[in-house]
Amino acid sequence: MFERRLSRRKVITRSSTALGAAAVLAACGQQGSEGGQTSASGSAVIDSGVTSIDPANFPEGPLAVIDPATIPRGEEIDFGPAPEVPDGPLSPEVAAAVSLLYGQPVRGDLTDEQLEALATIGASQDARLGWVIADHIRVFTAIAGSEGVSRDRLVEINDQLESAASQLTGLELPQFLSWNPLTNSLIAWDIPAPPDYLSMKRNIFTPVEPAWEPLMTDNSVLDWRIVSWGGVLIDAQPFGETEGFCNCIPATDNPTTQAAADATWLDPDDIVFGVVINGEARAYPRQIMEVREMVNDTLGGRNFGMPYCTLCGSAQVWFTDNLPGGIERPILRTSGLLSRSNKVMYDLVSQSIFDTFLGTADSGALLDEGIALVGHTVVTSTWGAWVAQHPNTTVLTEDLARGQDFDFRNGRDANGPIFPVGNVDPRLAIQEDILGVTQTNGRPLAIHVNSALSAIERGEIVVIDDLRVVRSGDGLLAFDSDGNAITAHQAFWFAWSQFHPTTDLWPNV
Repeated sequence: MFERRLSRRKVITRSSTALGAAAVLAACGQQGSEGGQTSASGSAVIDSGVTSIDPANFPEGPLAVIDPATIPRGEEIDFGPAPEVPDGPLSPEVAAAVSLLYGQPVRGDLTDEQLEALATIGASQDARLGWVIADHIRVFTAIAGSEGVSRDRLVEINDQLESAASQLTGLELPQFLSWNPLTNSLIAWDIPAPPDYLSMKRNIFTPVEPAWEPLMTDNSVLDWRIVSWGGVLIDAQPFGETEGFCNCIPATDNPTTQAAADATWLDPDDIVFGVVINGEARAYPRQIMEVREMVNDTLGGRNFGMPYCTLCGSAQVWFTDNLPGGIERPILRTSGLLSRSNKVMYDLVSQSIFDTFLGTADSGALLDEGIALVGHTVVTSTWGAWVAQHPNTTVLTEDLARGQDFDFRNGRDANGPIFPVGNVDPRLAIQEDILGVTQTNGRPLAIHVNSALSAIERGEIVVIDDLRVVRSGDGLLAFDSDGNAITAHQAFWFAWSQFHPTTDLWPNV
């Protein structure tokens, strides 16, 4: 549940600033010829709305040379040796204990018989059951609190859950802070799930939020081991009715917008996510997206959903039209669940989970239909650079932020993921910004944003095999060698590399 506070930008009023569209355009760069721009530094800028460009019009210059010392590298984390994992079914004694605890929706106050069953699980030396205990630890205090379990009893049960987790994994776990290191280790070790794991997880999670049950379908292709609770409940608000209170991260549908000249509440250095569809431009300010995290909108005659994962630093656009006959337009919502610190989104209409990074239906009826949404480029830029390039852009209105201005990126999330992710590819620091694209050969590619922008600023060109990276506003665009735009979006390295573990990286470090 969000704590409401007044935005710092409320002090900027129309009477106290003259930064309309014309003023910002003058401050941030002059309109160039042939549909392009020249920035204040003189580097060429390509219009983010183009779908293709004559390769002859690409900026010229020497190939980018990147000093390896400028690349922030990550570190491999030593999680220690993984515990041995047995094969096959649970022993009859352990299976009976598991059934007693997790064969029905869990309660906050466990019976003495259930505590004995918990001790049996802990003594089983079956590390697979670490996933079940981790899930129980994650939701236990929420369930116990809702049932009014006394503080002393809560501490007693929590201690026994953590003791079982330590026995199963060999980890020394801090009291009431055990879930994160426990789950990180299970992910890093890639401990397999126990038999009938999803059924047990369903009985652990649905007492917190019953509306998760239709998402946790047996036909799901999700790796449910790494699906966790993000601390909020599901956004199940009907389409177009998202302005009321909910104990959720509330989407906005068909959001109100205004002309750039009227958006005097935005500073030129505020970050926006810019989208251009069929020549129509719109900016989605980050301070609004950090409150909403999901937009269902129509632009340039196309319907789309736009998830923003604050934890991953990633805004994406997925078209929700032009689907096979009989498929109703998906309405994307935030489930309140996470997968390796990435939001799990779902379709309100079909109750199907969609992969936020890949656009594929991962559960429910739309998985059965084989639905995969088509993506579209999102440019991460400052407002000043975006409106200079797109003076006719519209932008979401300030009231959609509900008076809040979280700045999670530079506050809560500044020191890395706050939810478990396991180990991370150490080629880059965990939260370096990358531009993620799928190359024409089908291989994923992560482009280190700061390296590319610095090279372009020096007058160098960024060419990676048959792919060309150019500047758009303060962000980046990708084109193939024929000048066709390639769908791209920015994200933190840890997020992209987890969903694309075989990704190429530029520069190759």
